[in-house]
Amino acid sequence: MTTTPTAPPLTADARRVVTAATLGFTLMFAVWVMFAIVGLPIRRELGLTDAQFTLLTAIPVLTGSLMRLPAGIWADRSGGKTVFLVTTVVTALFALALAWADGYTTLLVLALGVGLAGVSFAVGNAWIAQWVPVARQGLALGTFGAGNAGASLTKLLAPLMITLVPAGLLIPGGWHFVPFVFGLALLGCAALTARLTPADQARATGRTLGDWLRPLARAQVWRFGLYYVVFFGAYVACSLFLPKYYVDHYGIPLAQAGLLTALFIFPASLLRPLGGYLSDRFGPRAVTVAAFAVMLAGLLPLLRDLPVTPFLLLTTVVGTGMGVGKASTYTLVAQWNPGQMGVVGGLVGLLGGLGGFMLPLAFTALKASLGPQAAFVILFALTALSAVIFVANMVRLKVLGRAPTFA
Repeated sequence: MTTTPTAPPLTADARRVVTAATLGFTLMFAVWVMFAIVGLPIRRELGLTDAQFTLLTAIPVLTGSLMRLPAGIWADRSGGKTVFLVTTVVTALFALALAWADGYTTLLVLALGVGLAGVSFAVGNAWIAQWVPVARQGLALGTFGAGNAGASLTKLLAPLMITLVPAGLLIPGGWHFVPFVFGLALLGCAALTARLTPADQARATGRTLGDWLRPLARAQVWRFGLYYVVFFGAYVACSLFLPKYYVDHYGIPLAQAGLLTALFIFPASLLRPLGGYLSDRFGPRAVTVAAFAVMLAGLLPLLRDLPVTPFLLLTTVVGTGMGVGKASTYTLVAQWNPGQMGVVGGLVGLLGGLGGFMLPLAFTALKASLGPQAAFVILFALTALSAVIFVANMVRLKVLGRAPTFA
């Protein structure tokens, strides 16, 4: 069993940071993936092809992924609270503009801006790491990462909001009402965060930009990114893919499809704190291996077409592995890179997010050759490859006697 140094209980300021970051990230994640639901009525309204629909849902993931590294570096250098507030307000403005958007090109442009919601993950990780000792970061970062459950807010509430306010009123109706409400909620969240959380701590250092970027030359950091593609990128891809799959493949109404997708999202998000706790208790290496095993066990039967009930149960199993694995991966990042969660965590998050962008495109592109289960064939192959790489490197590090040095 791997143990970590003991640390005193979190200060009141640290608890406020973790709470505010988690709540803010939950809402930001709901905004980040909202096109998985609002994209379906947009598809009908504009007559979009499958390729156009997939691109629209994936574009926000691209922005949120590519900007994670620079946002993480900015948070490391300037303080997490400042960057978190800026990101929240700018995303809110794009969401409000989206509420009045019309036309596919306009939607794509504004989707790029809404995608800034995705950088909140890298910023929040850096912010928490600035206040929480390394020995406590597994549970703290796992709790923060449970904000992925914000995707379930979209899946559960967006279908209701679409029908709640009809088009033609003073406020945007139909699908437009969803980004309108989310934009206002983000502004409220920013105001509360500014008021209730402590000011950023002074972080004057003599580091140059090259010093900050030096960890990115290590192969280990890129391997962490690969694992995060499996645990997080695939989670995002499934969150975007499953509502459409339930509607098109099983003929399920949108509201019910959102509910069934939420049942996948809950364990994939809410078990993240458990993954952090288990990583603190037993070591993140063993927990990561277990997460890979659970995902492979769930994905294997999904390689063939199944009735909706076993399909639902197996996606829940897959989500369980993802939820635990996301936390254990970031515990590894924190242990091996103390004081550099912004830049290293930003790159790992960037790579995971890019996986969330590329995988839905791959699902659509390879469906003709791999059949309707193409998504699960791709995910199984990717998970198996990543598990082999992880175990091989875990054995190598144990043979060499290497372990992280805690700050």
